[in-house]
Amino acid sequence: MADENQTTTHFGFQDVPESEKAGRVQGVFSSVASKYDVMNDAMSFGIHRIWKDAMMDWLAPRAGQRLLDVAGGTGDVSFRFLKRAGRGHATVLDLTEPMLIEGRKRAEANAMSDSLDWVVGDAMHLPFEANTFDVYTISFGIRNVTRPQEALNEAFRVLRPGGRLMVLEFSQIPNEMMQKVYDLYSFNIIPRMGQMIANDRDSYQYLVESIRKFPDQDTFLGMVRHAGFENAKYRNLSMGIACLHSGWKI
Repeated sequence: MADENQTTTHFGFQDVPESEKAGRVQGVFSSVASKYDVMNDAMSFGIHRIWKDAMMDWLAPRAGQRLLDVAGGTGDVSFRFLKRAGRGHATVLDLTEPMLIEGRKRAEANAMSDSLDWVVGDAMHLPFEANTFDVYTISFGIRNVTRPQEALNEAFRVLRPGGRLMVLEFSQIPNEMMQKVYDLYSFNIIPRMGQMIANDRDSYQYLVESIRKFPDQDTFLGMVRHAGFENAKYRNLSMGIACLHSGWKI
C-alpha cells in the first residue's frame, strides 16, 4: 500500500508510489520479453501489424531521417521505418534490457545493423541532446510511463524543429456497448492467454488494466499540445481500440 505522504500513480488498477512504477513495469516486460511478439499477435489477432503499418502510412518516412523509437523493445517499428525510408537511422530505446535483447535477435536487426542503435533508457529522462531527431515514435509504451506528460515534453526537446511525434496506443471505443464487449474480452481472455502462452497471467492482467487507466483520445491530444506540439491530431484505428496521435515541433 502506498505511503500517503508520497506521490502515487497507477500500476494497472493499483495505486503505487511513483518511485516504484518503473521497477514494476520493468518486471512485467522482463517477464514477457521472449513471448512479447507472440502475445501481441494472439491478443490482437495480428491486427497490431496493420496498426503499425497505418502508423508508417501517416508518418511517411523519408530517406536520411533519424528516428528515436521509445519503448521500442523488439524493434518492430524501427524495422518498418527503415524499410520505408530506404536509408536512415533508428535508435531503439527501452527501459527493459531483455526487450532490447529480443529485438537484436531478430533477422531484421542483423540486416539493418549499420542503421540501428539499441539503448537502455527512460522516456522521462532521454540520454540525448536537444534537437537531435527527425522523428519520435512510441508504440504501446506511453501508458507504462510513470508521468506521460514528462515523456511528451522530452519528445519535444529531442526533436529537431520540423520534427514529428507519432504515438500509437490502445485507447477507448466511443461506442459504450462496443467498449463493454471489448472489456469482457480483455479482462476474461487476455490474462488467460498470458498464462497459456507466456506462463504469466499477472503481467497480462496489468497490461489490460493499464489500457483502461490511460487517458481517452481527446484528453491525450491535450497533453500532446501541452508539450508544445502543433498541428496535433489523432486517428482512431479499429473503432478506437487503438489510436494514433501526431504532432509537429514547429
